[in-house]
Amino acid sequence: MLSKRIDWPVTLIPFLSVLLLCAMFLASPEGSAHTLESIRFFLGDTFGVYYLMIGLGVFGCSLYIAFSKYGSIRLGNLEKPLYSNFRWGSMMFTAGLAADILFYSLCEWMLYAAEPHIADLGGIQDWASVFPLFHWGPIPWSFYMTLAVAFGFMLHVRSRNKQKYSEACRPILGKRTDGLLGKLIDLLALFALLAGTATTFSLATPLLSLAVSHVLHIPQSNLLTVGILLITCITYTTAIYFGMQGIAKLAASCIYLFFVLLLYVFFGGGEAKYIVETGFSALGSLTENFLTMSTWTDALRTSSFPQNWTIFYWAYWMVWCVAAPFFIGSISKGRTIRQTVLGGYFWGLAGTFTSFIILGNYGLGLQMKGKLDVMAIYQSTGDLYRSILAILETLPLPALVLILLALTMITFYATSFDALAVVASAYSYRTLSADEEPDRKVKLFWSLLLMLLPVALIFSDSSMANLQTVSIIAAFPIGFVILLIIASFFKDASDYLKEGEKK
Repeated sequence: MLSKRIDWPVTLIPFLSVLLLCAMFLASPEGSAHTLESIRFFLGDTFGVYYLMIGLGVFGCSLYIAFSKYGSIRLGNLEKPLYSNFRWGSMMFTAGLAADILFYSLCEWMLYAAEPHIADLGGIQDWASVFPLFHWGPIPWSFYMTLAVAFGFMLHVRSRNKQKYSEACRPILGKRTDGLLGKLIDLLALFALLAGTATTFSLATPLLSLAVSHVLHIPQSNLLTVGILLITCITYTTAIYFGMQGIAKLAASCIYLFFVLLLYVFFGGGEAKYIVETGFSALGSLTENFLTMSTWTDALRTSSFPQNWTIFYWAYWMVWCVAAPFFIGSISKGRTIRQTVLGGYFWGLAGTFTSFIILGNYGLGLQMKGKLDVMAIYQSTGDLYRSILAILETLPLPALVLILLALTMITFYATSFDALAVVASAYSYRTLSADEEPDRKVKLFWSLLLMLLPVALIFSDSSMANLQTVSIIAAFPIGFVILLIIASFFKDASDYLKEGEKK
């Protein structure tokens, strides 16, 4: 009976907690915002080194795992991978923050352009295109790949029948995994997943709303934004209803739309040479300064740049480590650990860097060549969405570009929601084998619940900011769990290799 298989406390408590927070934000927005911002500042300012050390440490672990004896371990007993390289890569890339990557590709250089630290380093041209590659590059993807390997090993090699964060800690926690400590880990993980989901999918919907409003010549409103979210909901609910094959097809179509958008901007915008040269220089600067950027703490707080940006991003990616790595690990059956890590880096960084280099450098080129004063628009309005729209309107047939952008972002959102719904559904079960998909009713339940918070938050800007802060705060304890999962993987994988030597 399905109801007896559901882990009701782990399913309901995090969701009810997030609803309670929403109610608190709406009842007392100023007071709750002040309290949460104080906690966030304390964690980022006082324990910033903690986040930076975890980021650099996990990146080092991912490379060690790939090139050490652990790299030859195959995730599952298949002779060849479950999915082709393209299908696997497209599902992996879209399962993460792909919609955010597309959104920030268009505007992140603007966020850094006014930072004093950028001027100190050498100016907008040399550095505004470097930090987006850093903050969305190797270290963020290392969180995904390292944990994906740990979860894939747990599911496909050890054949564990619980798809939960706590289960990945069993090699070290032992029987305590089934007790209070295991429950706390799972509750924390689902709470972080819901909070991160709500803010991420509330972030770029105003851009979609603005694009649709501009193309169709209808007033922009909250109802229009909610309508776009509902279309997204219908898209991903349909895909998830048909299981992993539906998700794979949606992810592939999403990648095709993404490529068309990038090619349109690259060739249609007339800035191809500038885009390539600035991107090539940015990759060189990132490679040369990677270690310095990864460890800089600004101890004297001359700019607080790492506190405002790097530490913020590492924390945000850590929160998202609850969902995406589980999904990547589950679809990596048949691949070796080395193939999973290196292939994940290839697809993840290729998609991310291409997006930031083409879309970001196109806008930057307009600014630096004096064709469009994007920074003046942004500084006078404080509106990222209007600034992005101004950039896109410089392209040939801007209405077509906006339609293509809207379609791409909707499919990106849909595929990310698919991955989230699959992971959350698996979390709801007391036991679930790696080859078993959650019941359709459970997936539909989570599909609807994951949409409720973004819809509710559309009507309160302050609540979106508050809940994003909750996500960052949640990353602090999640960091300890991530380290515990990695340590458990090394222990379990070492035991597995020793067992193989005895046979």
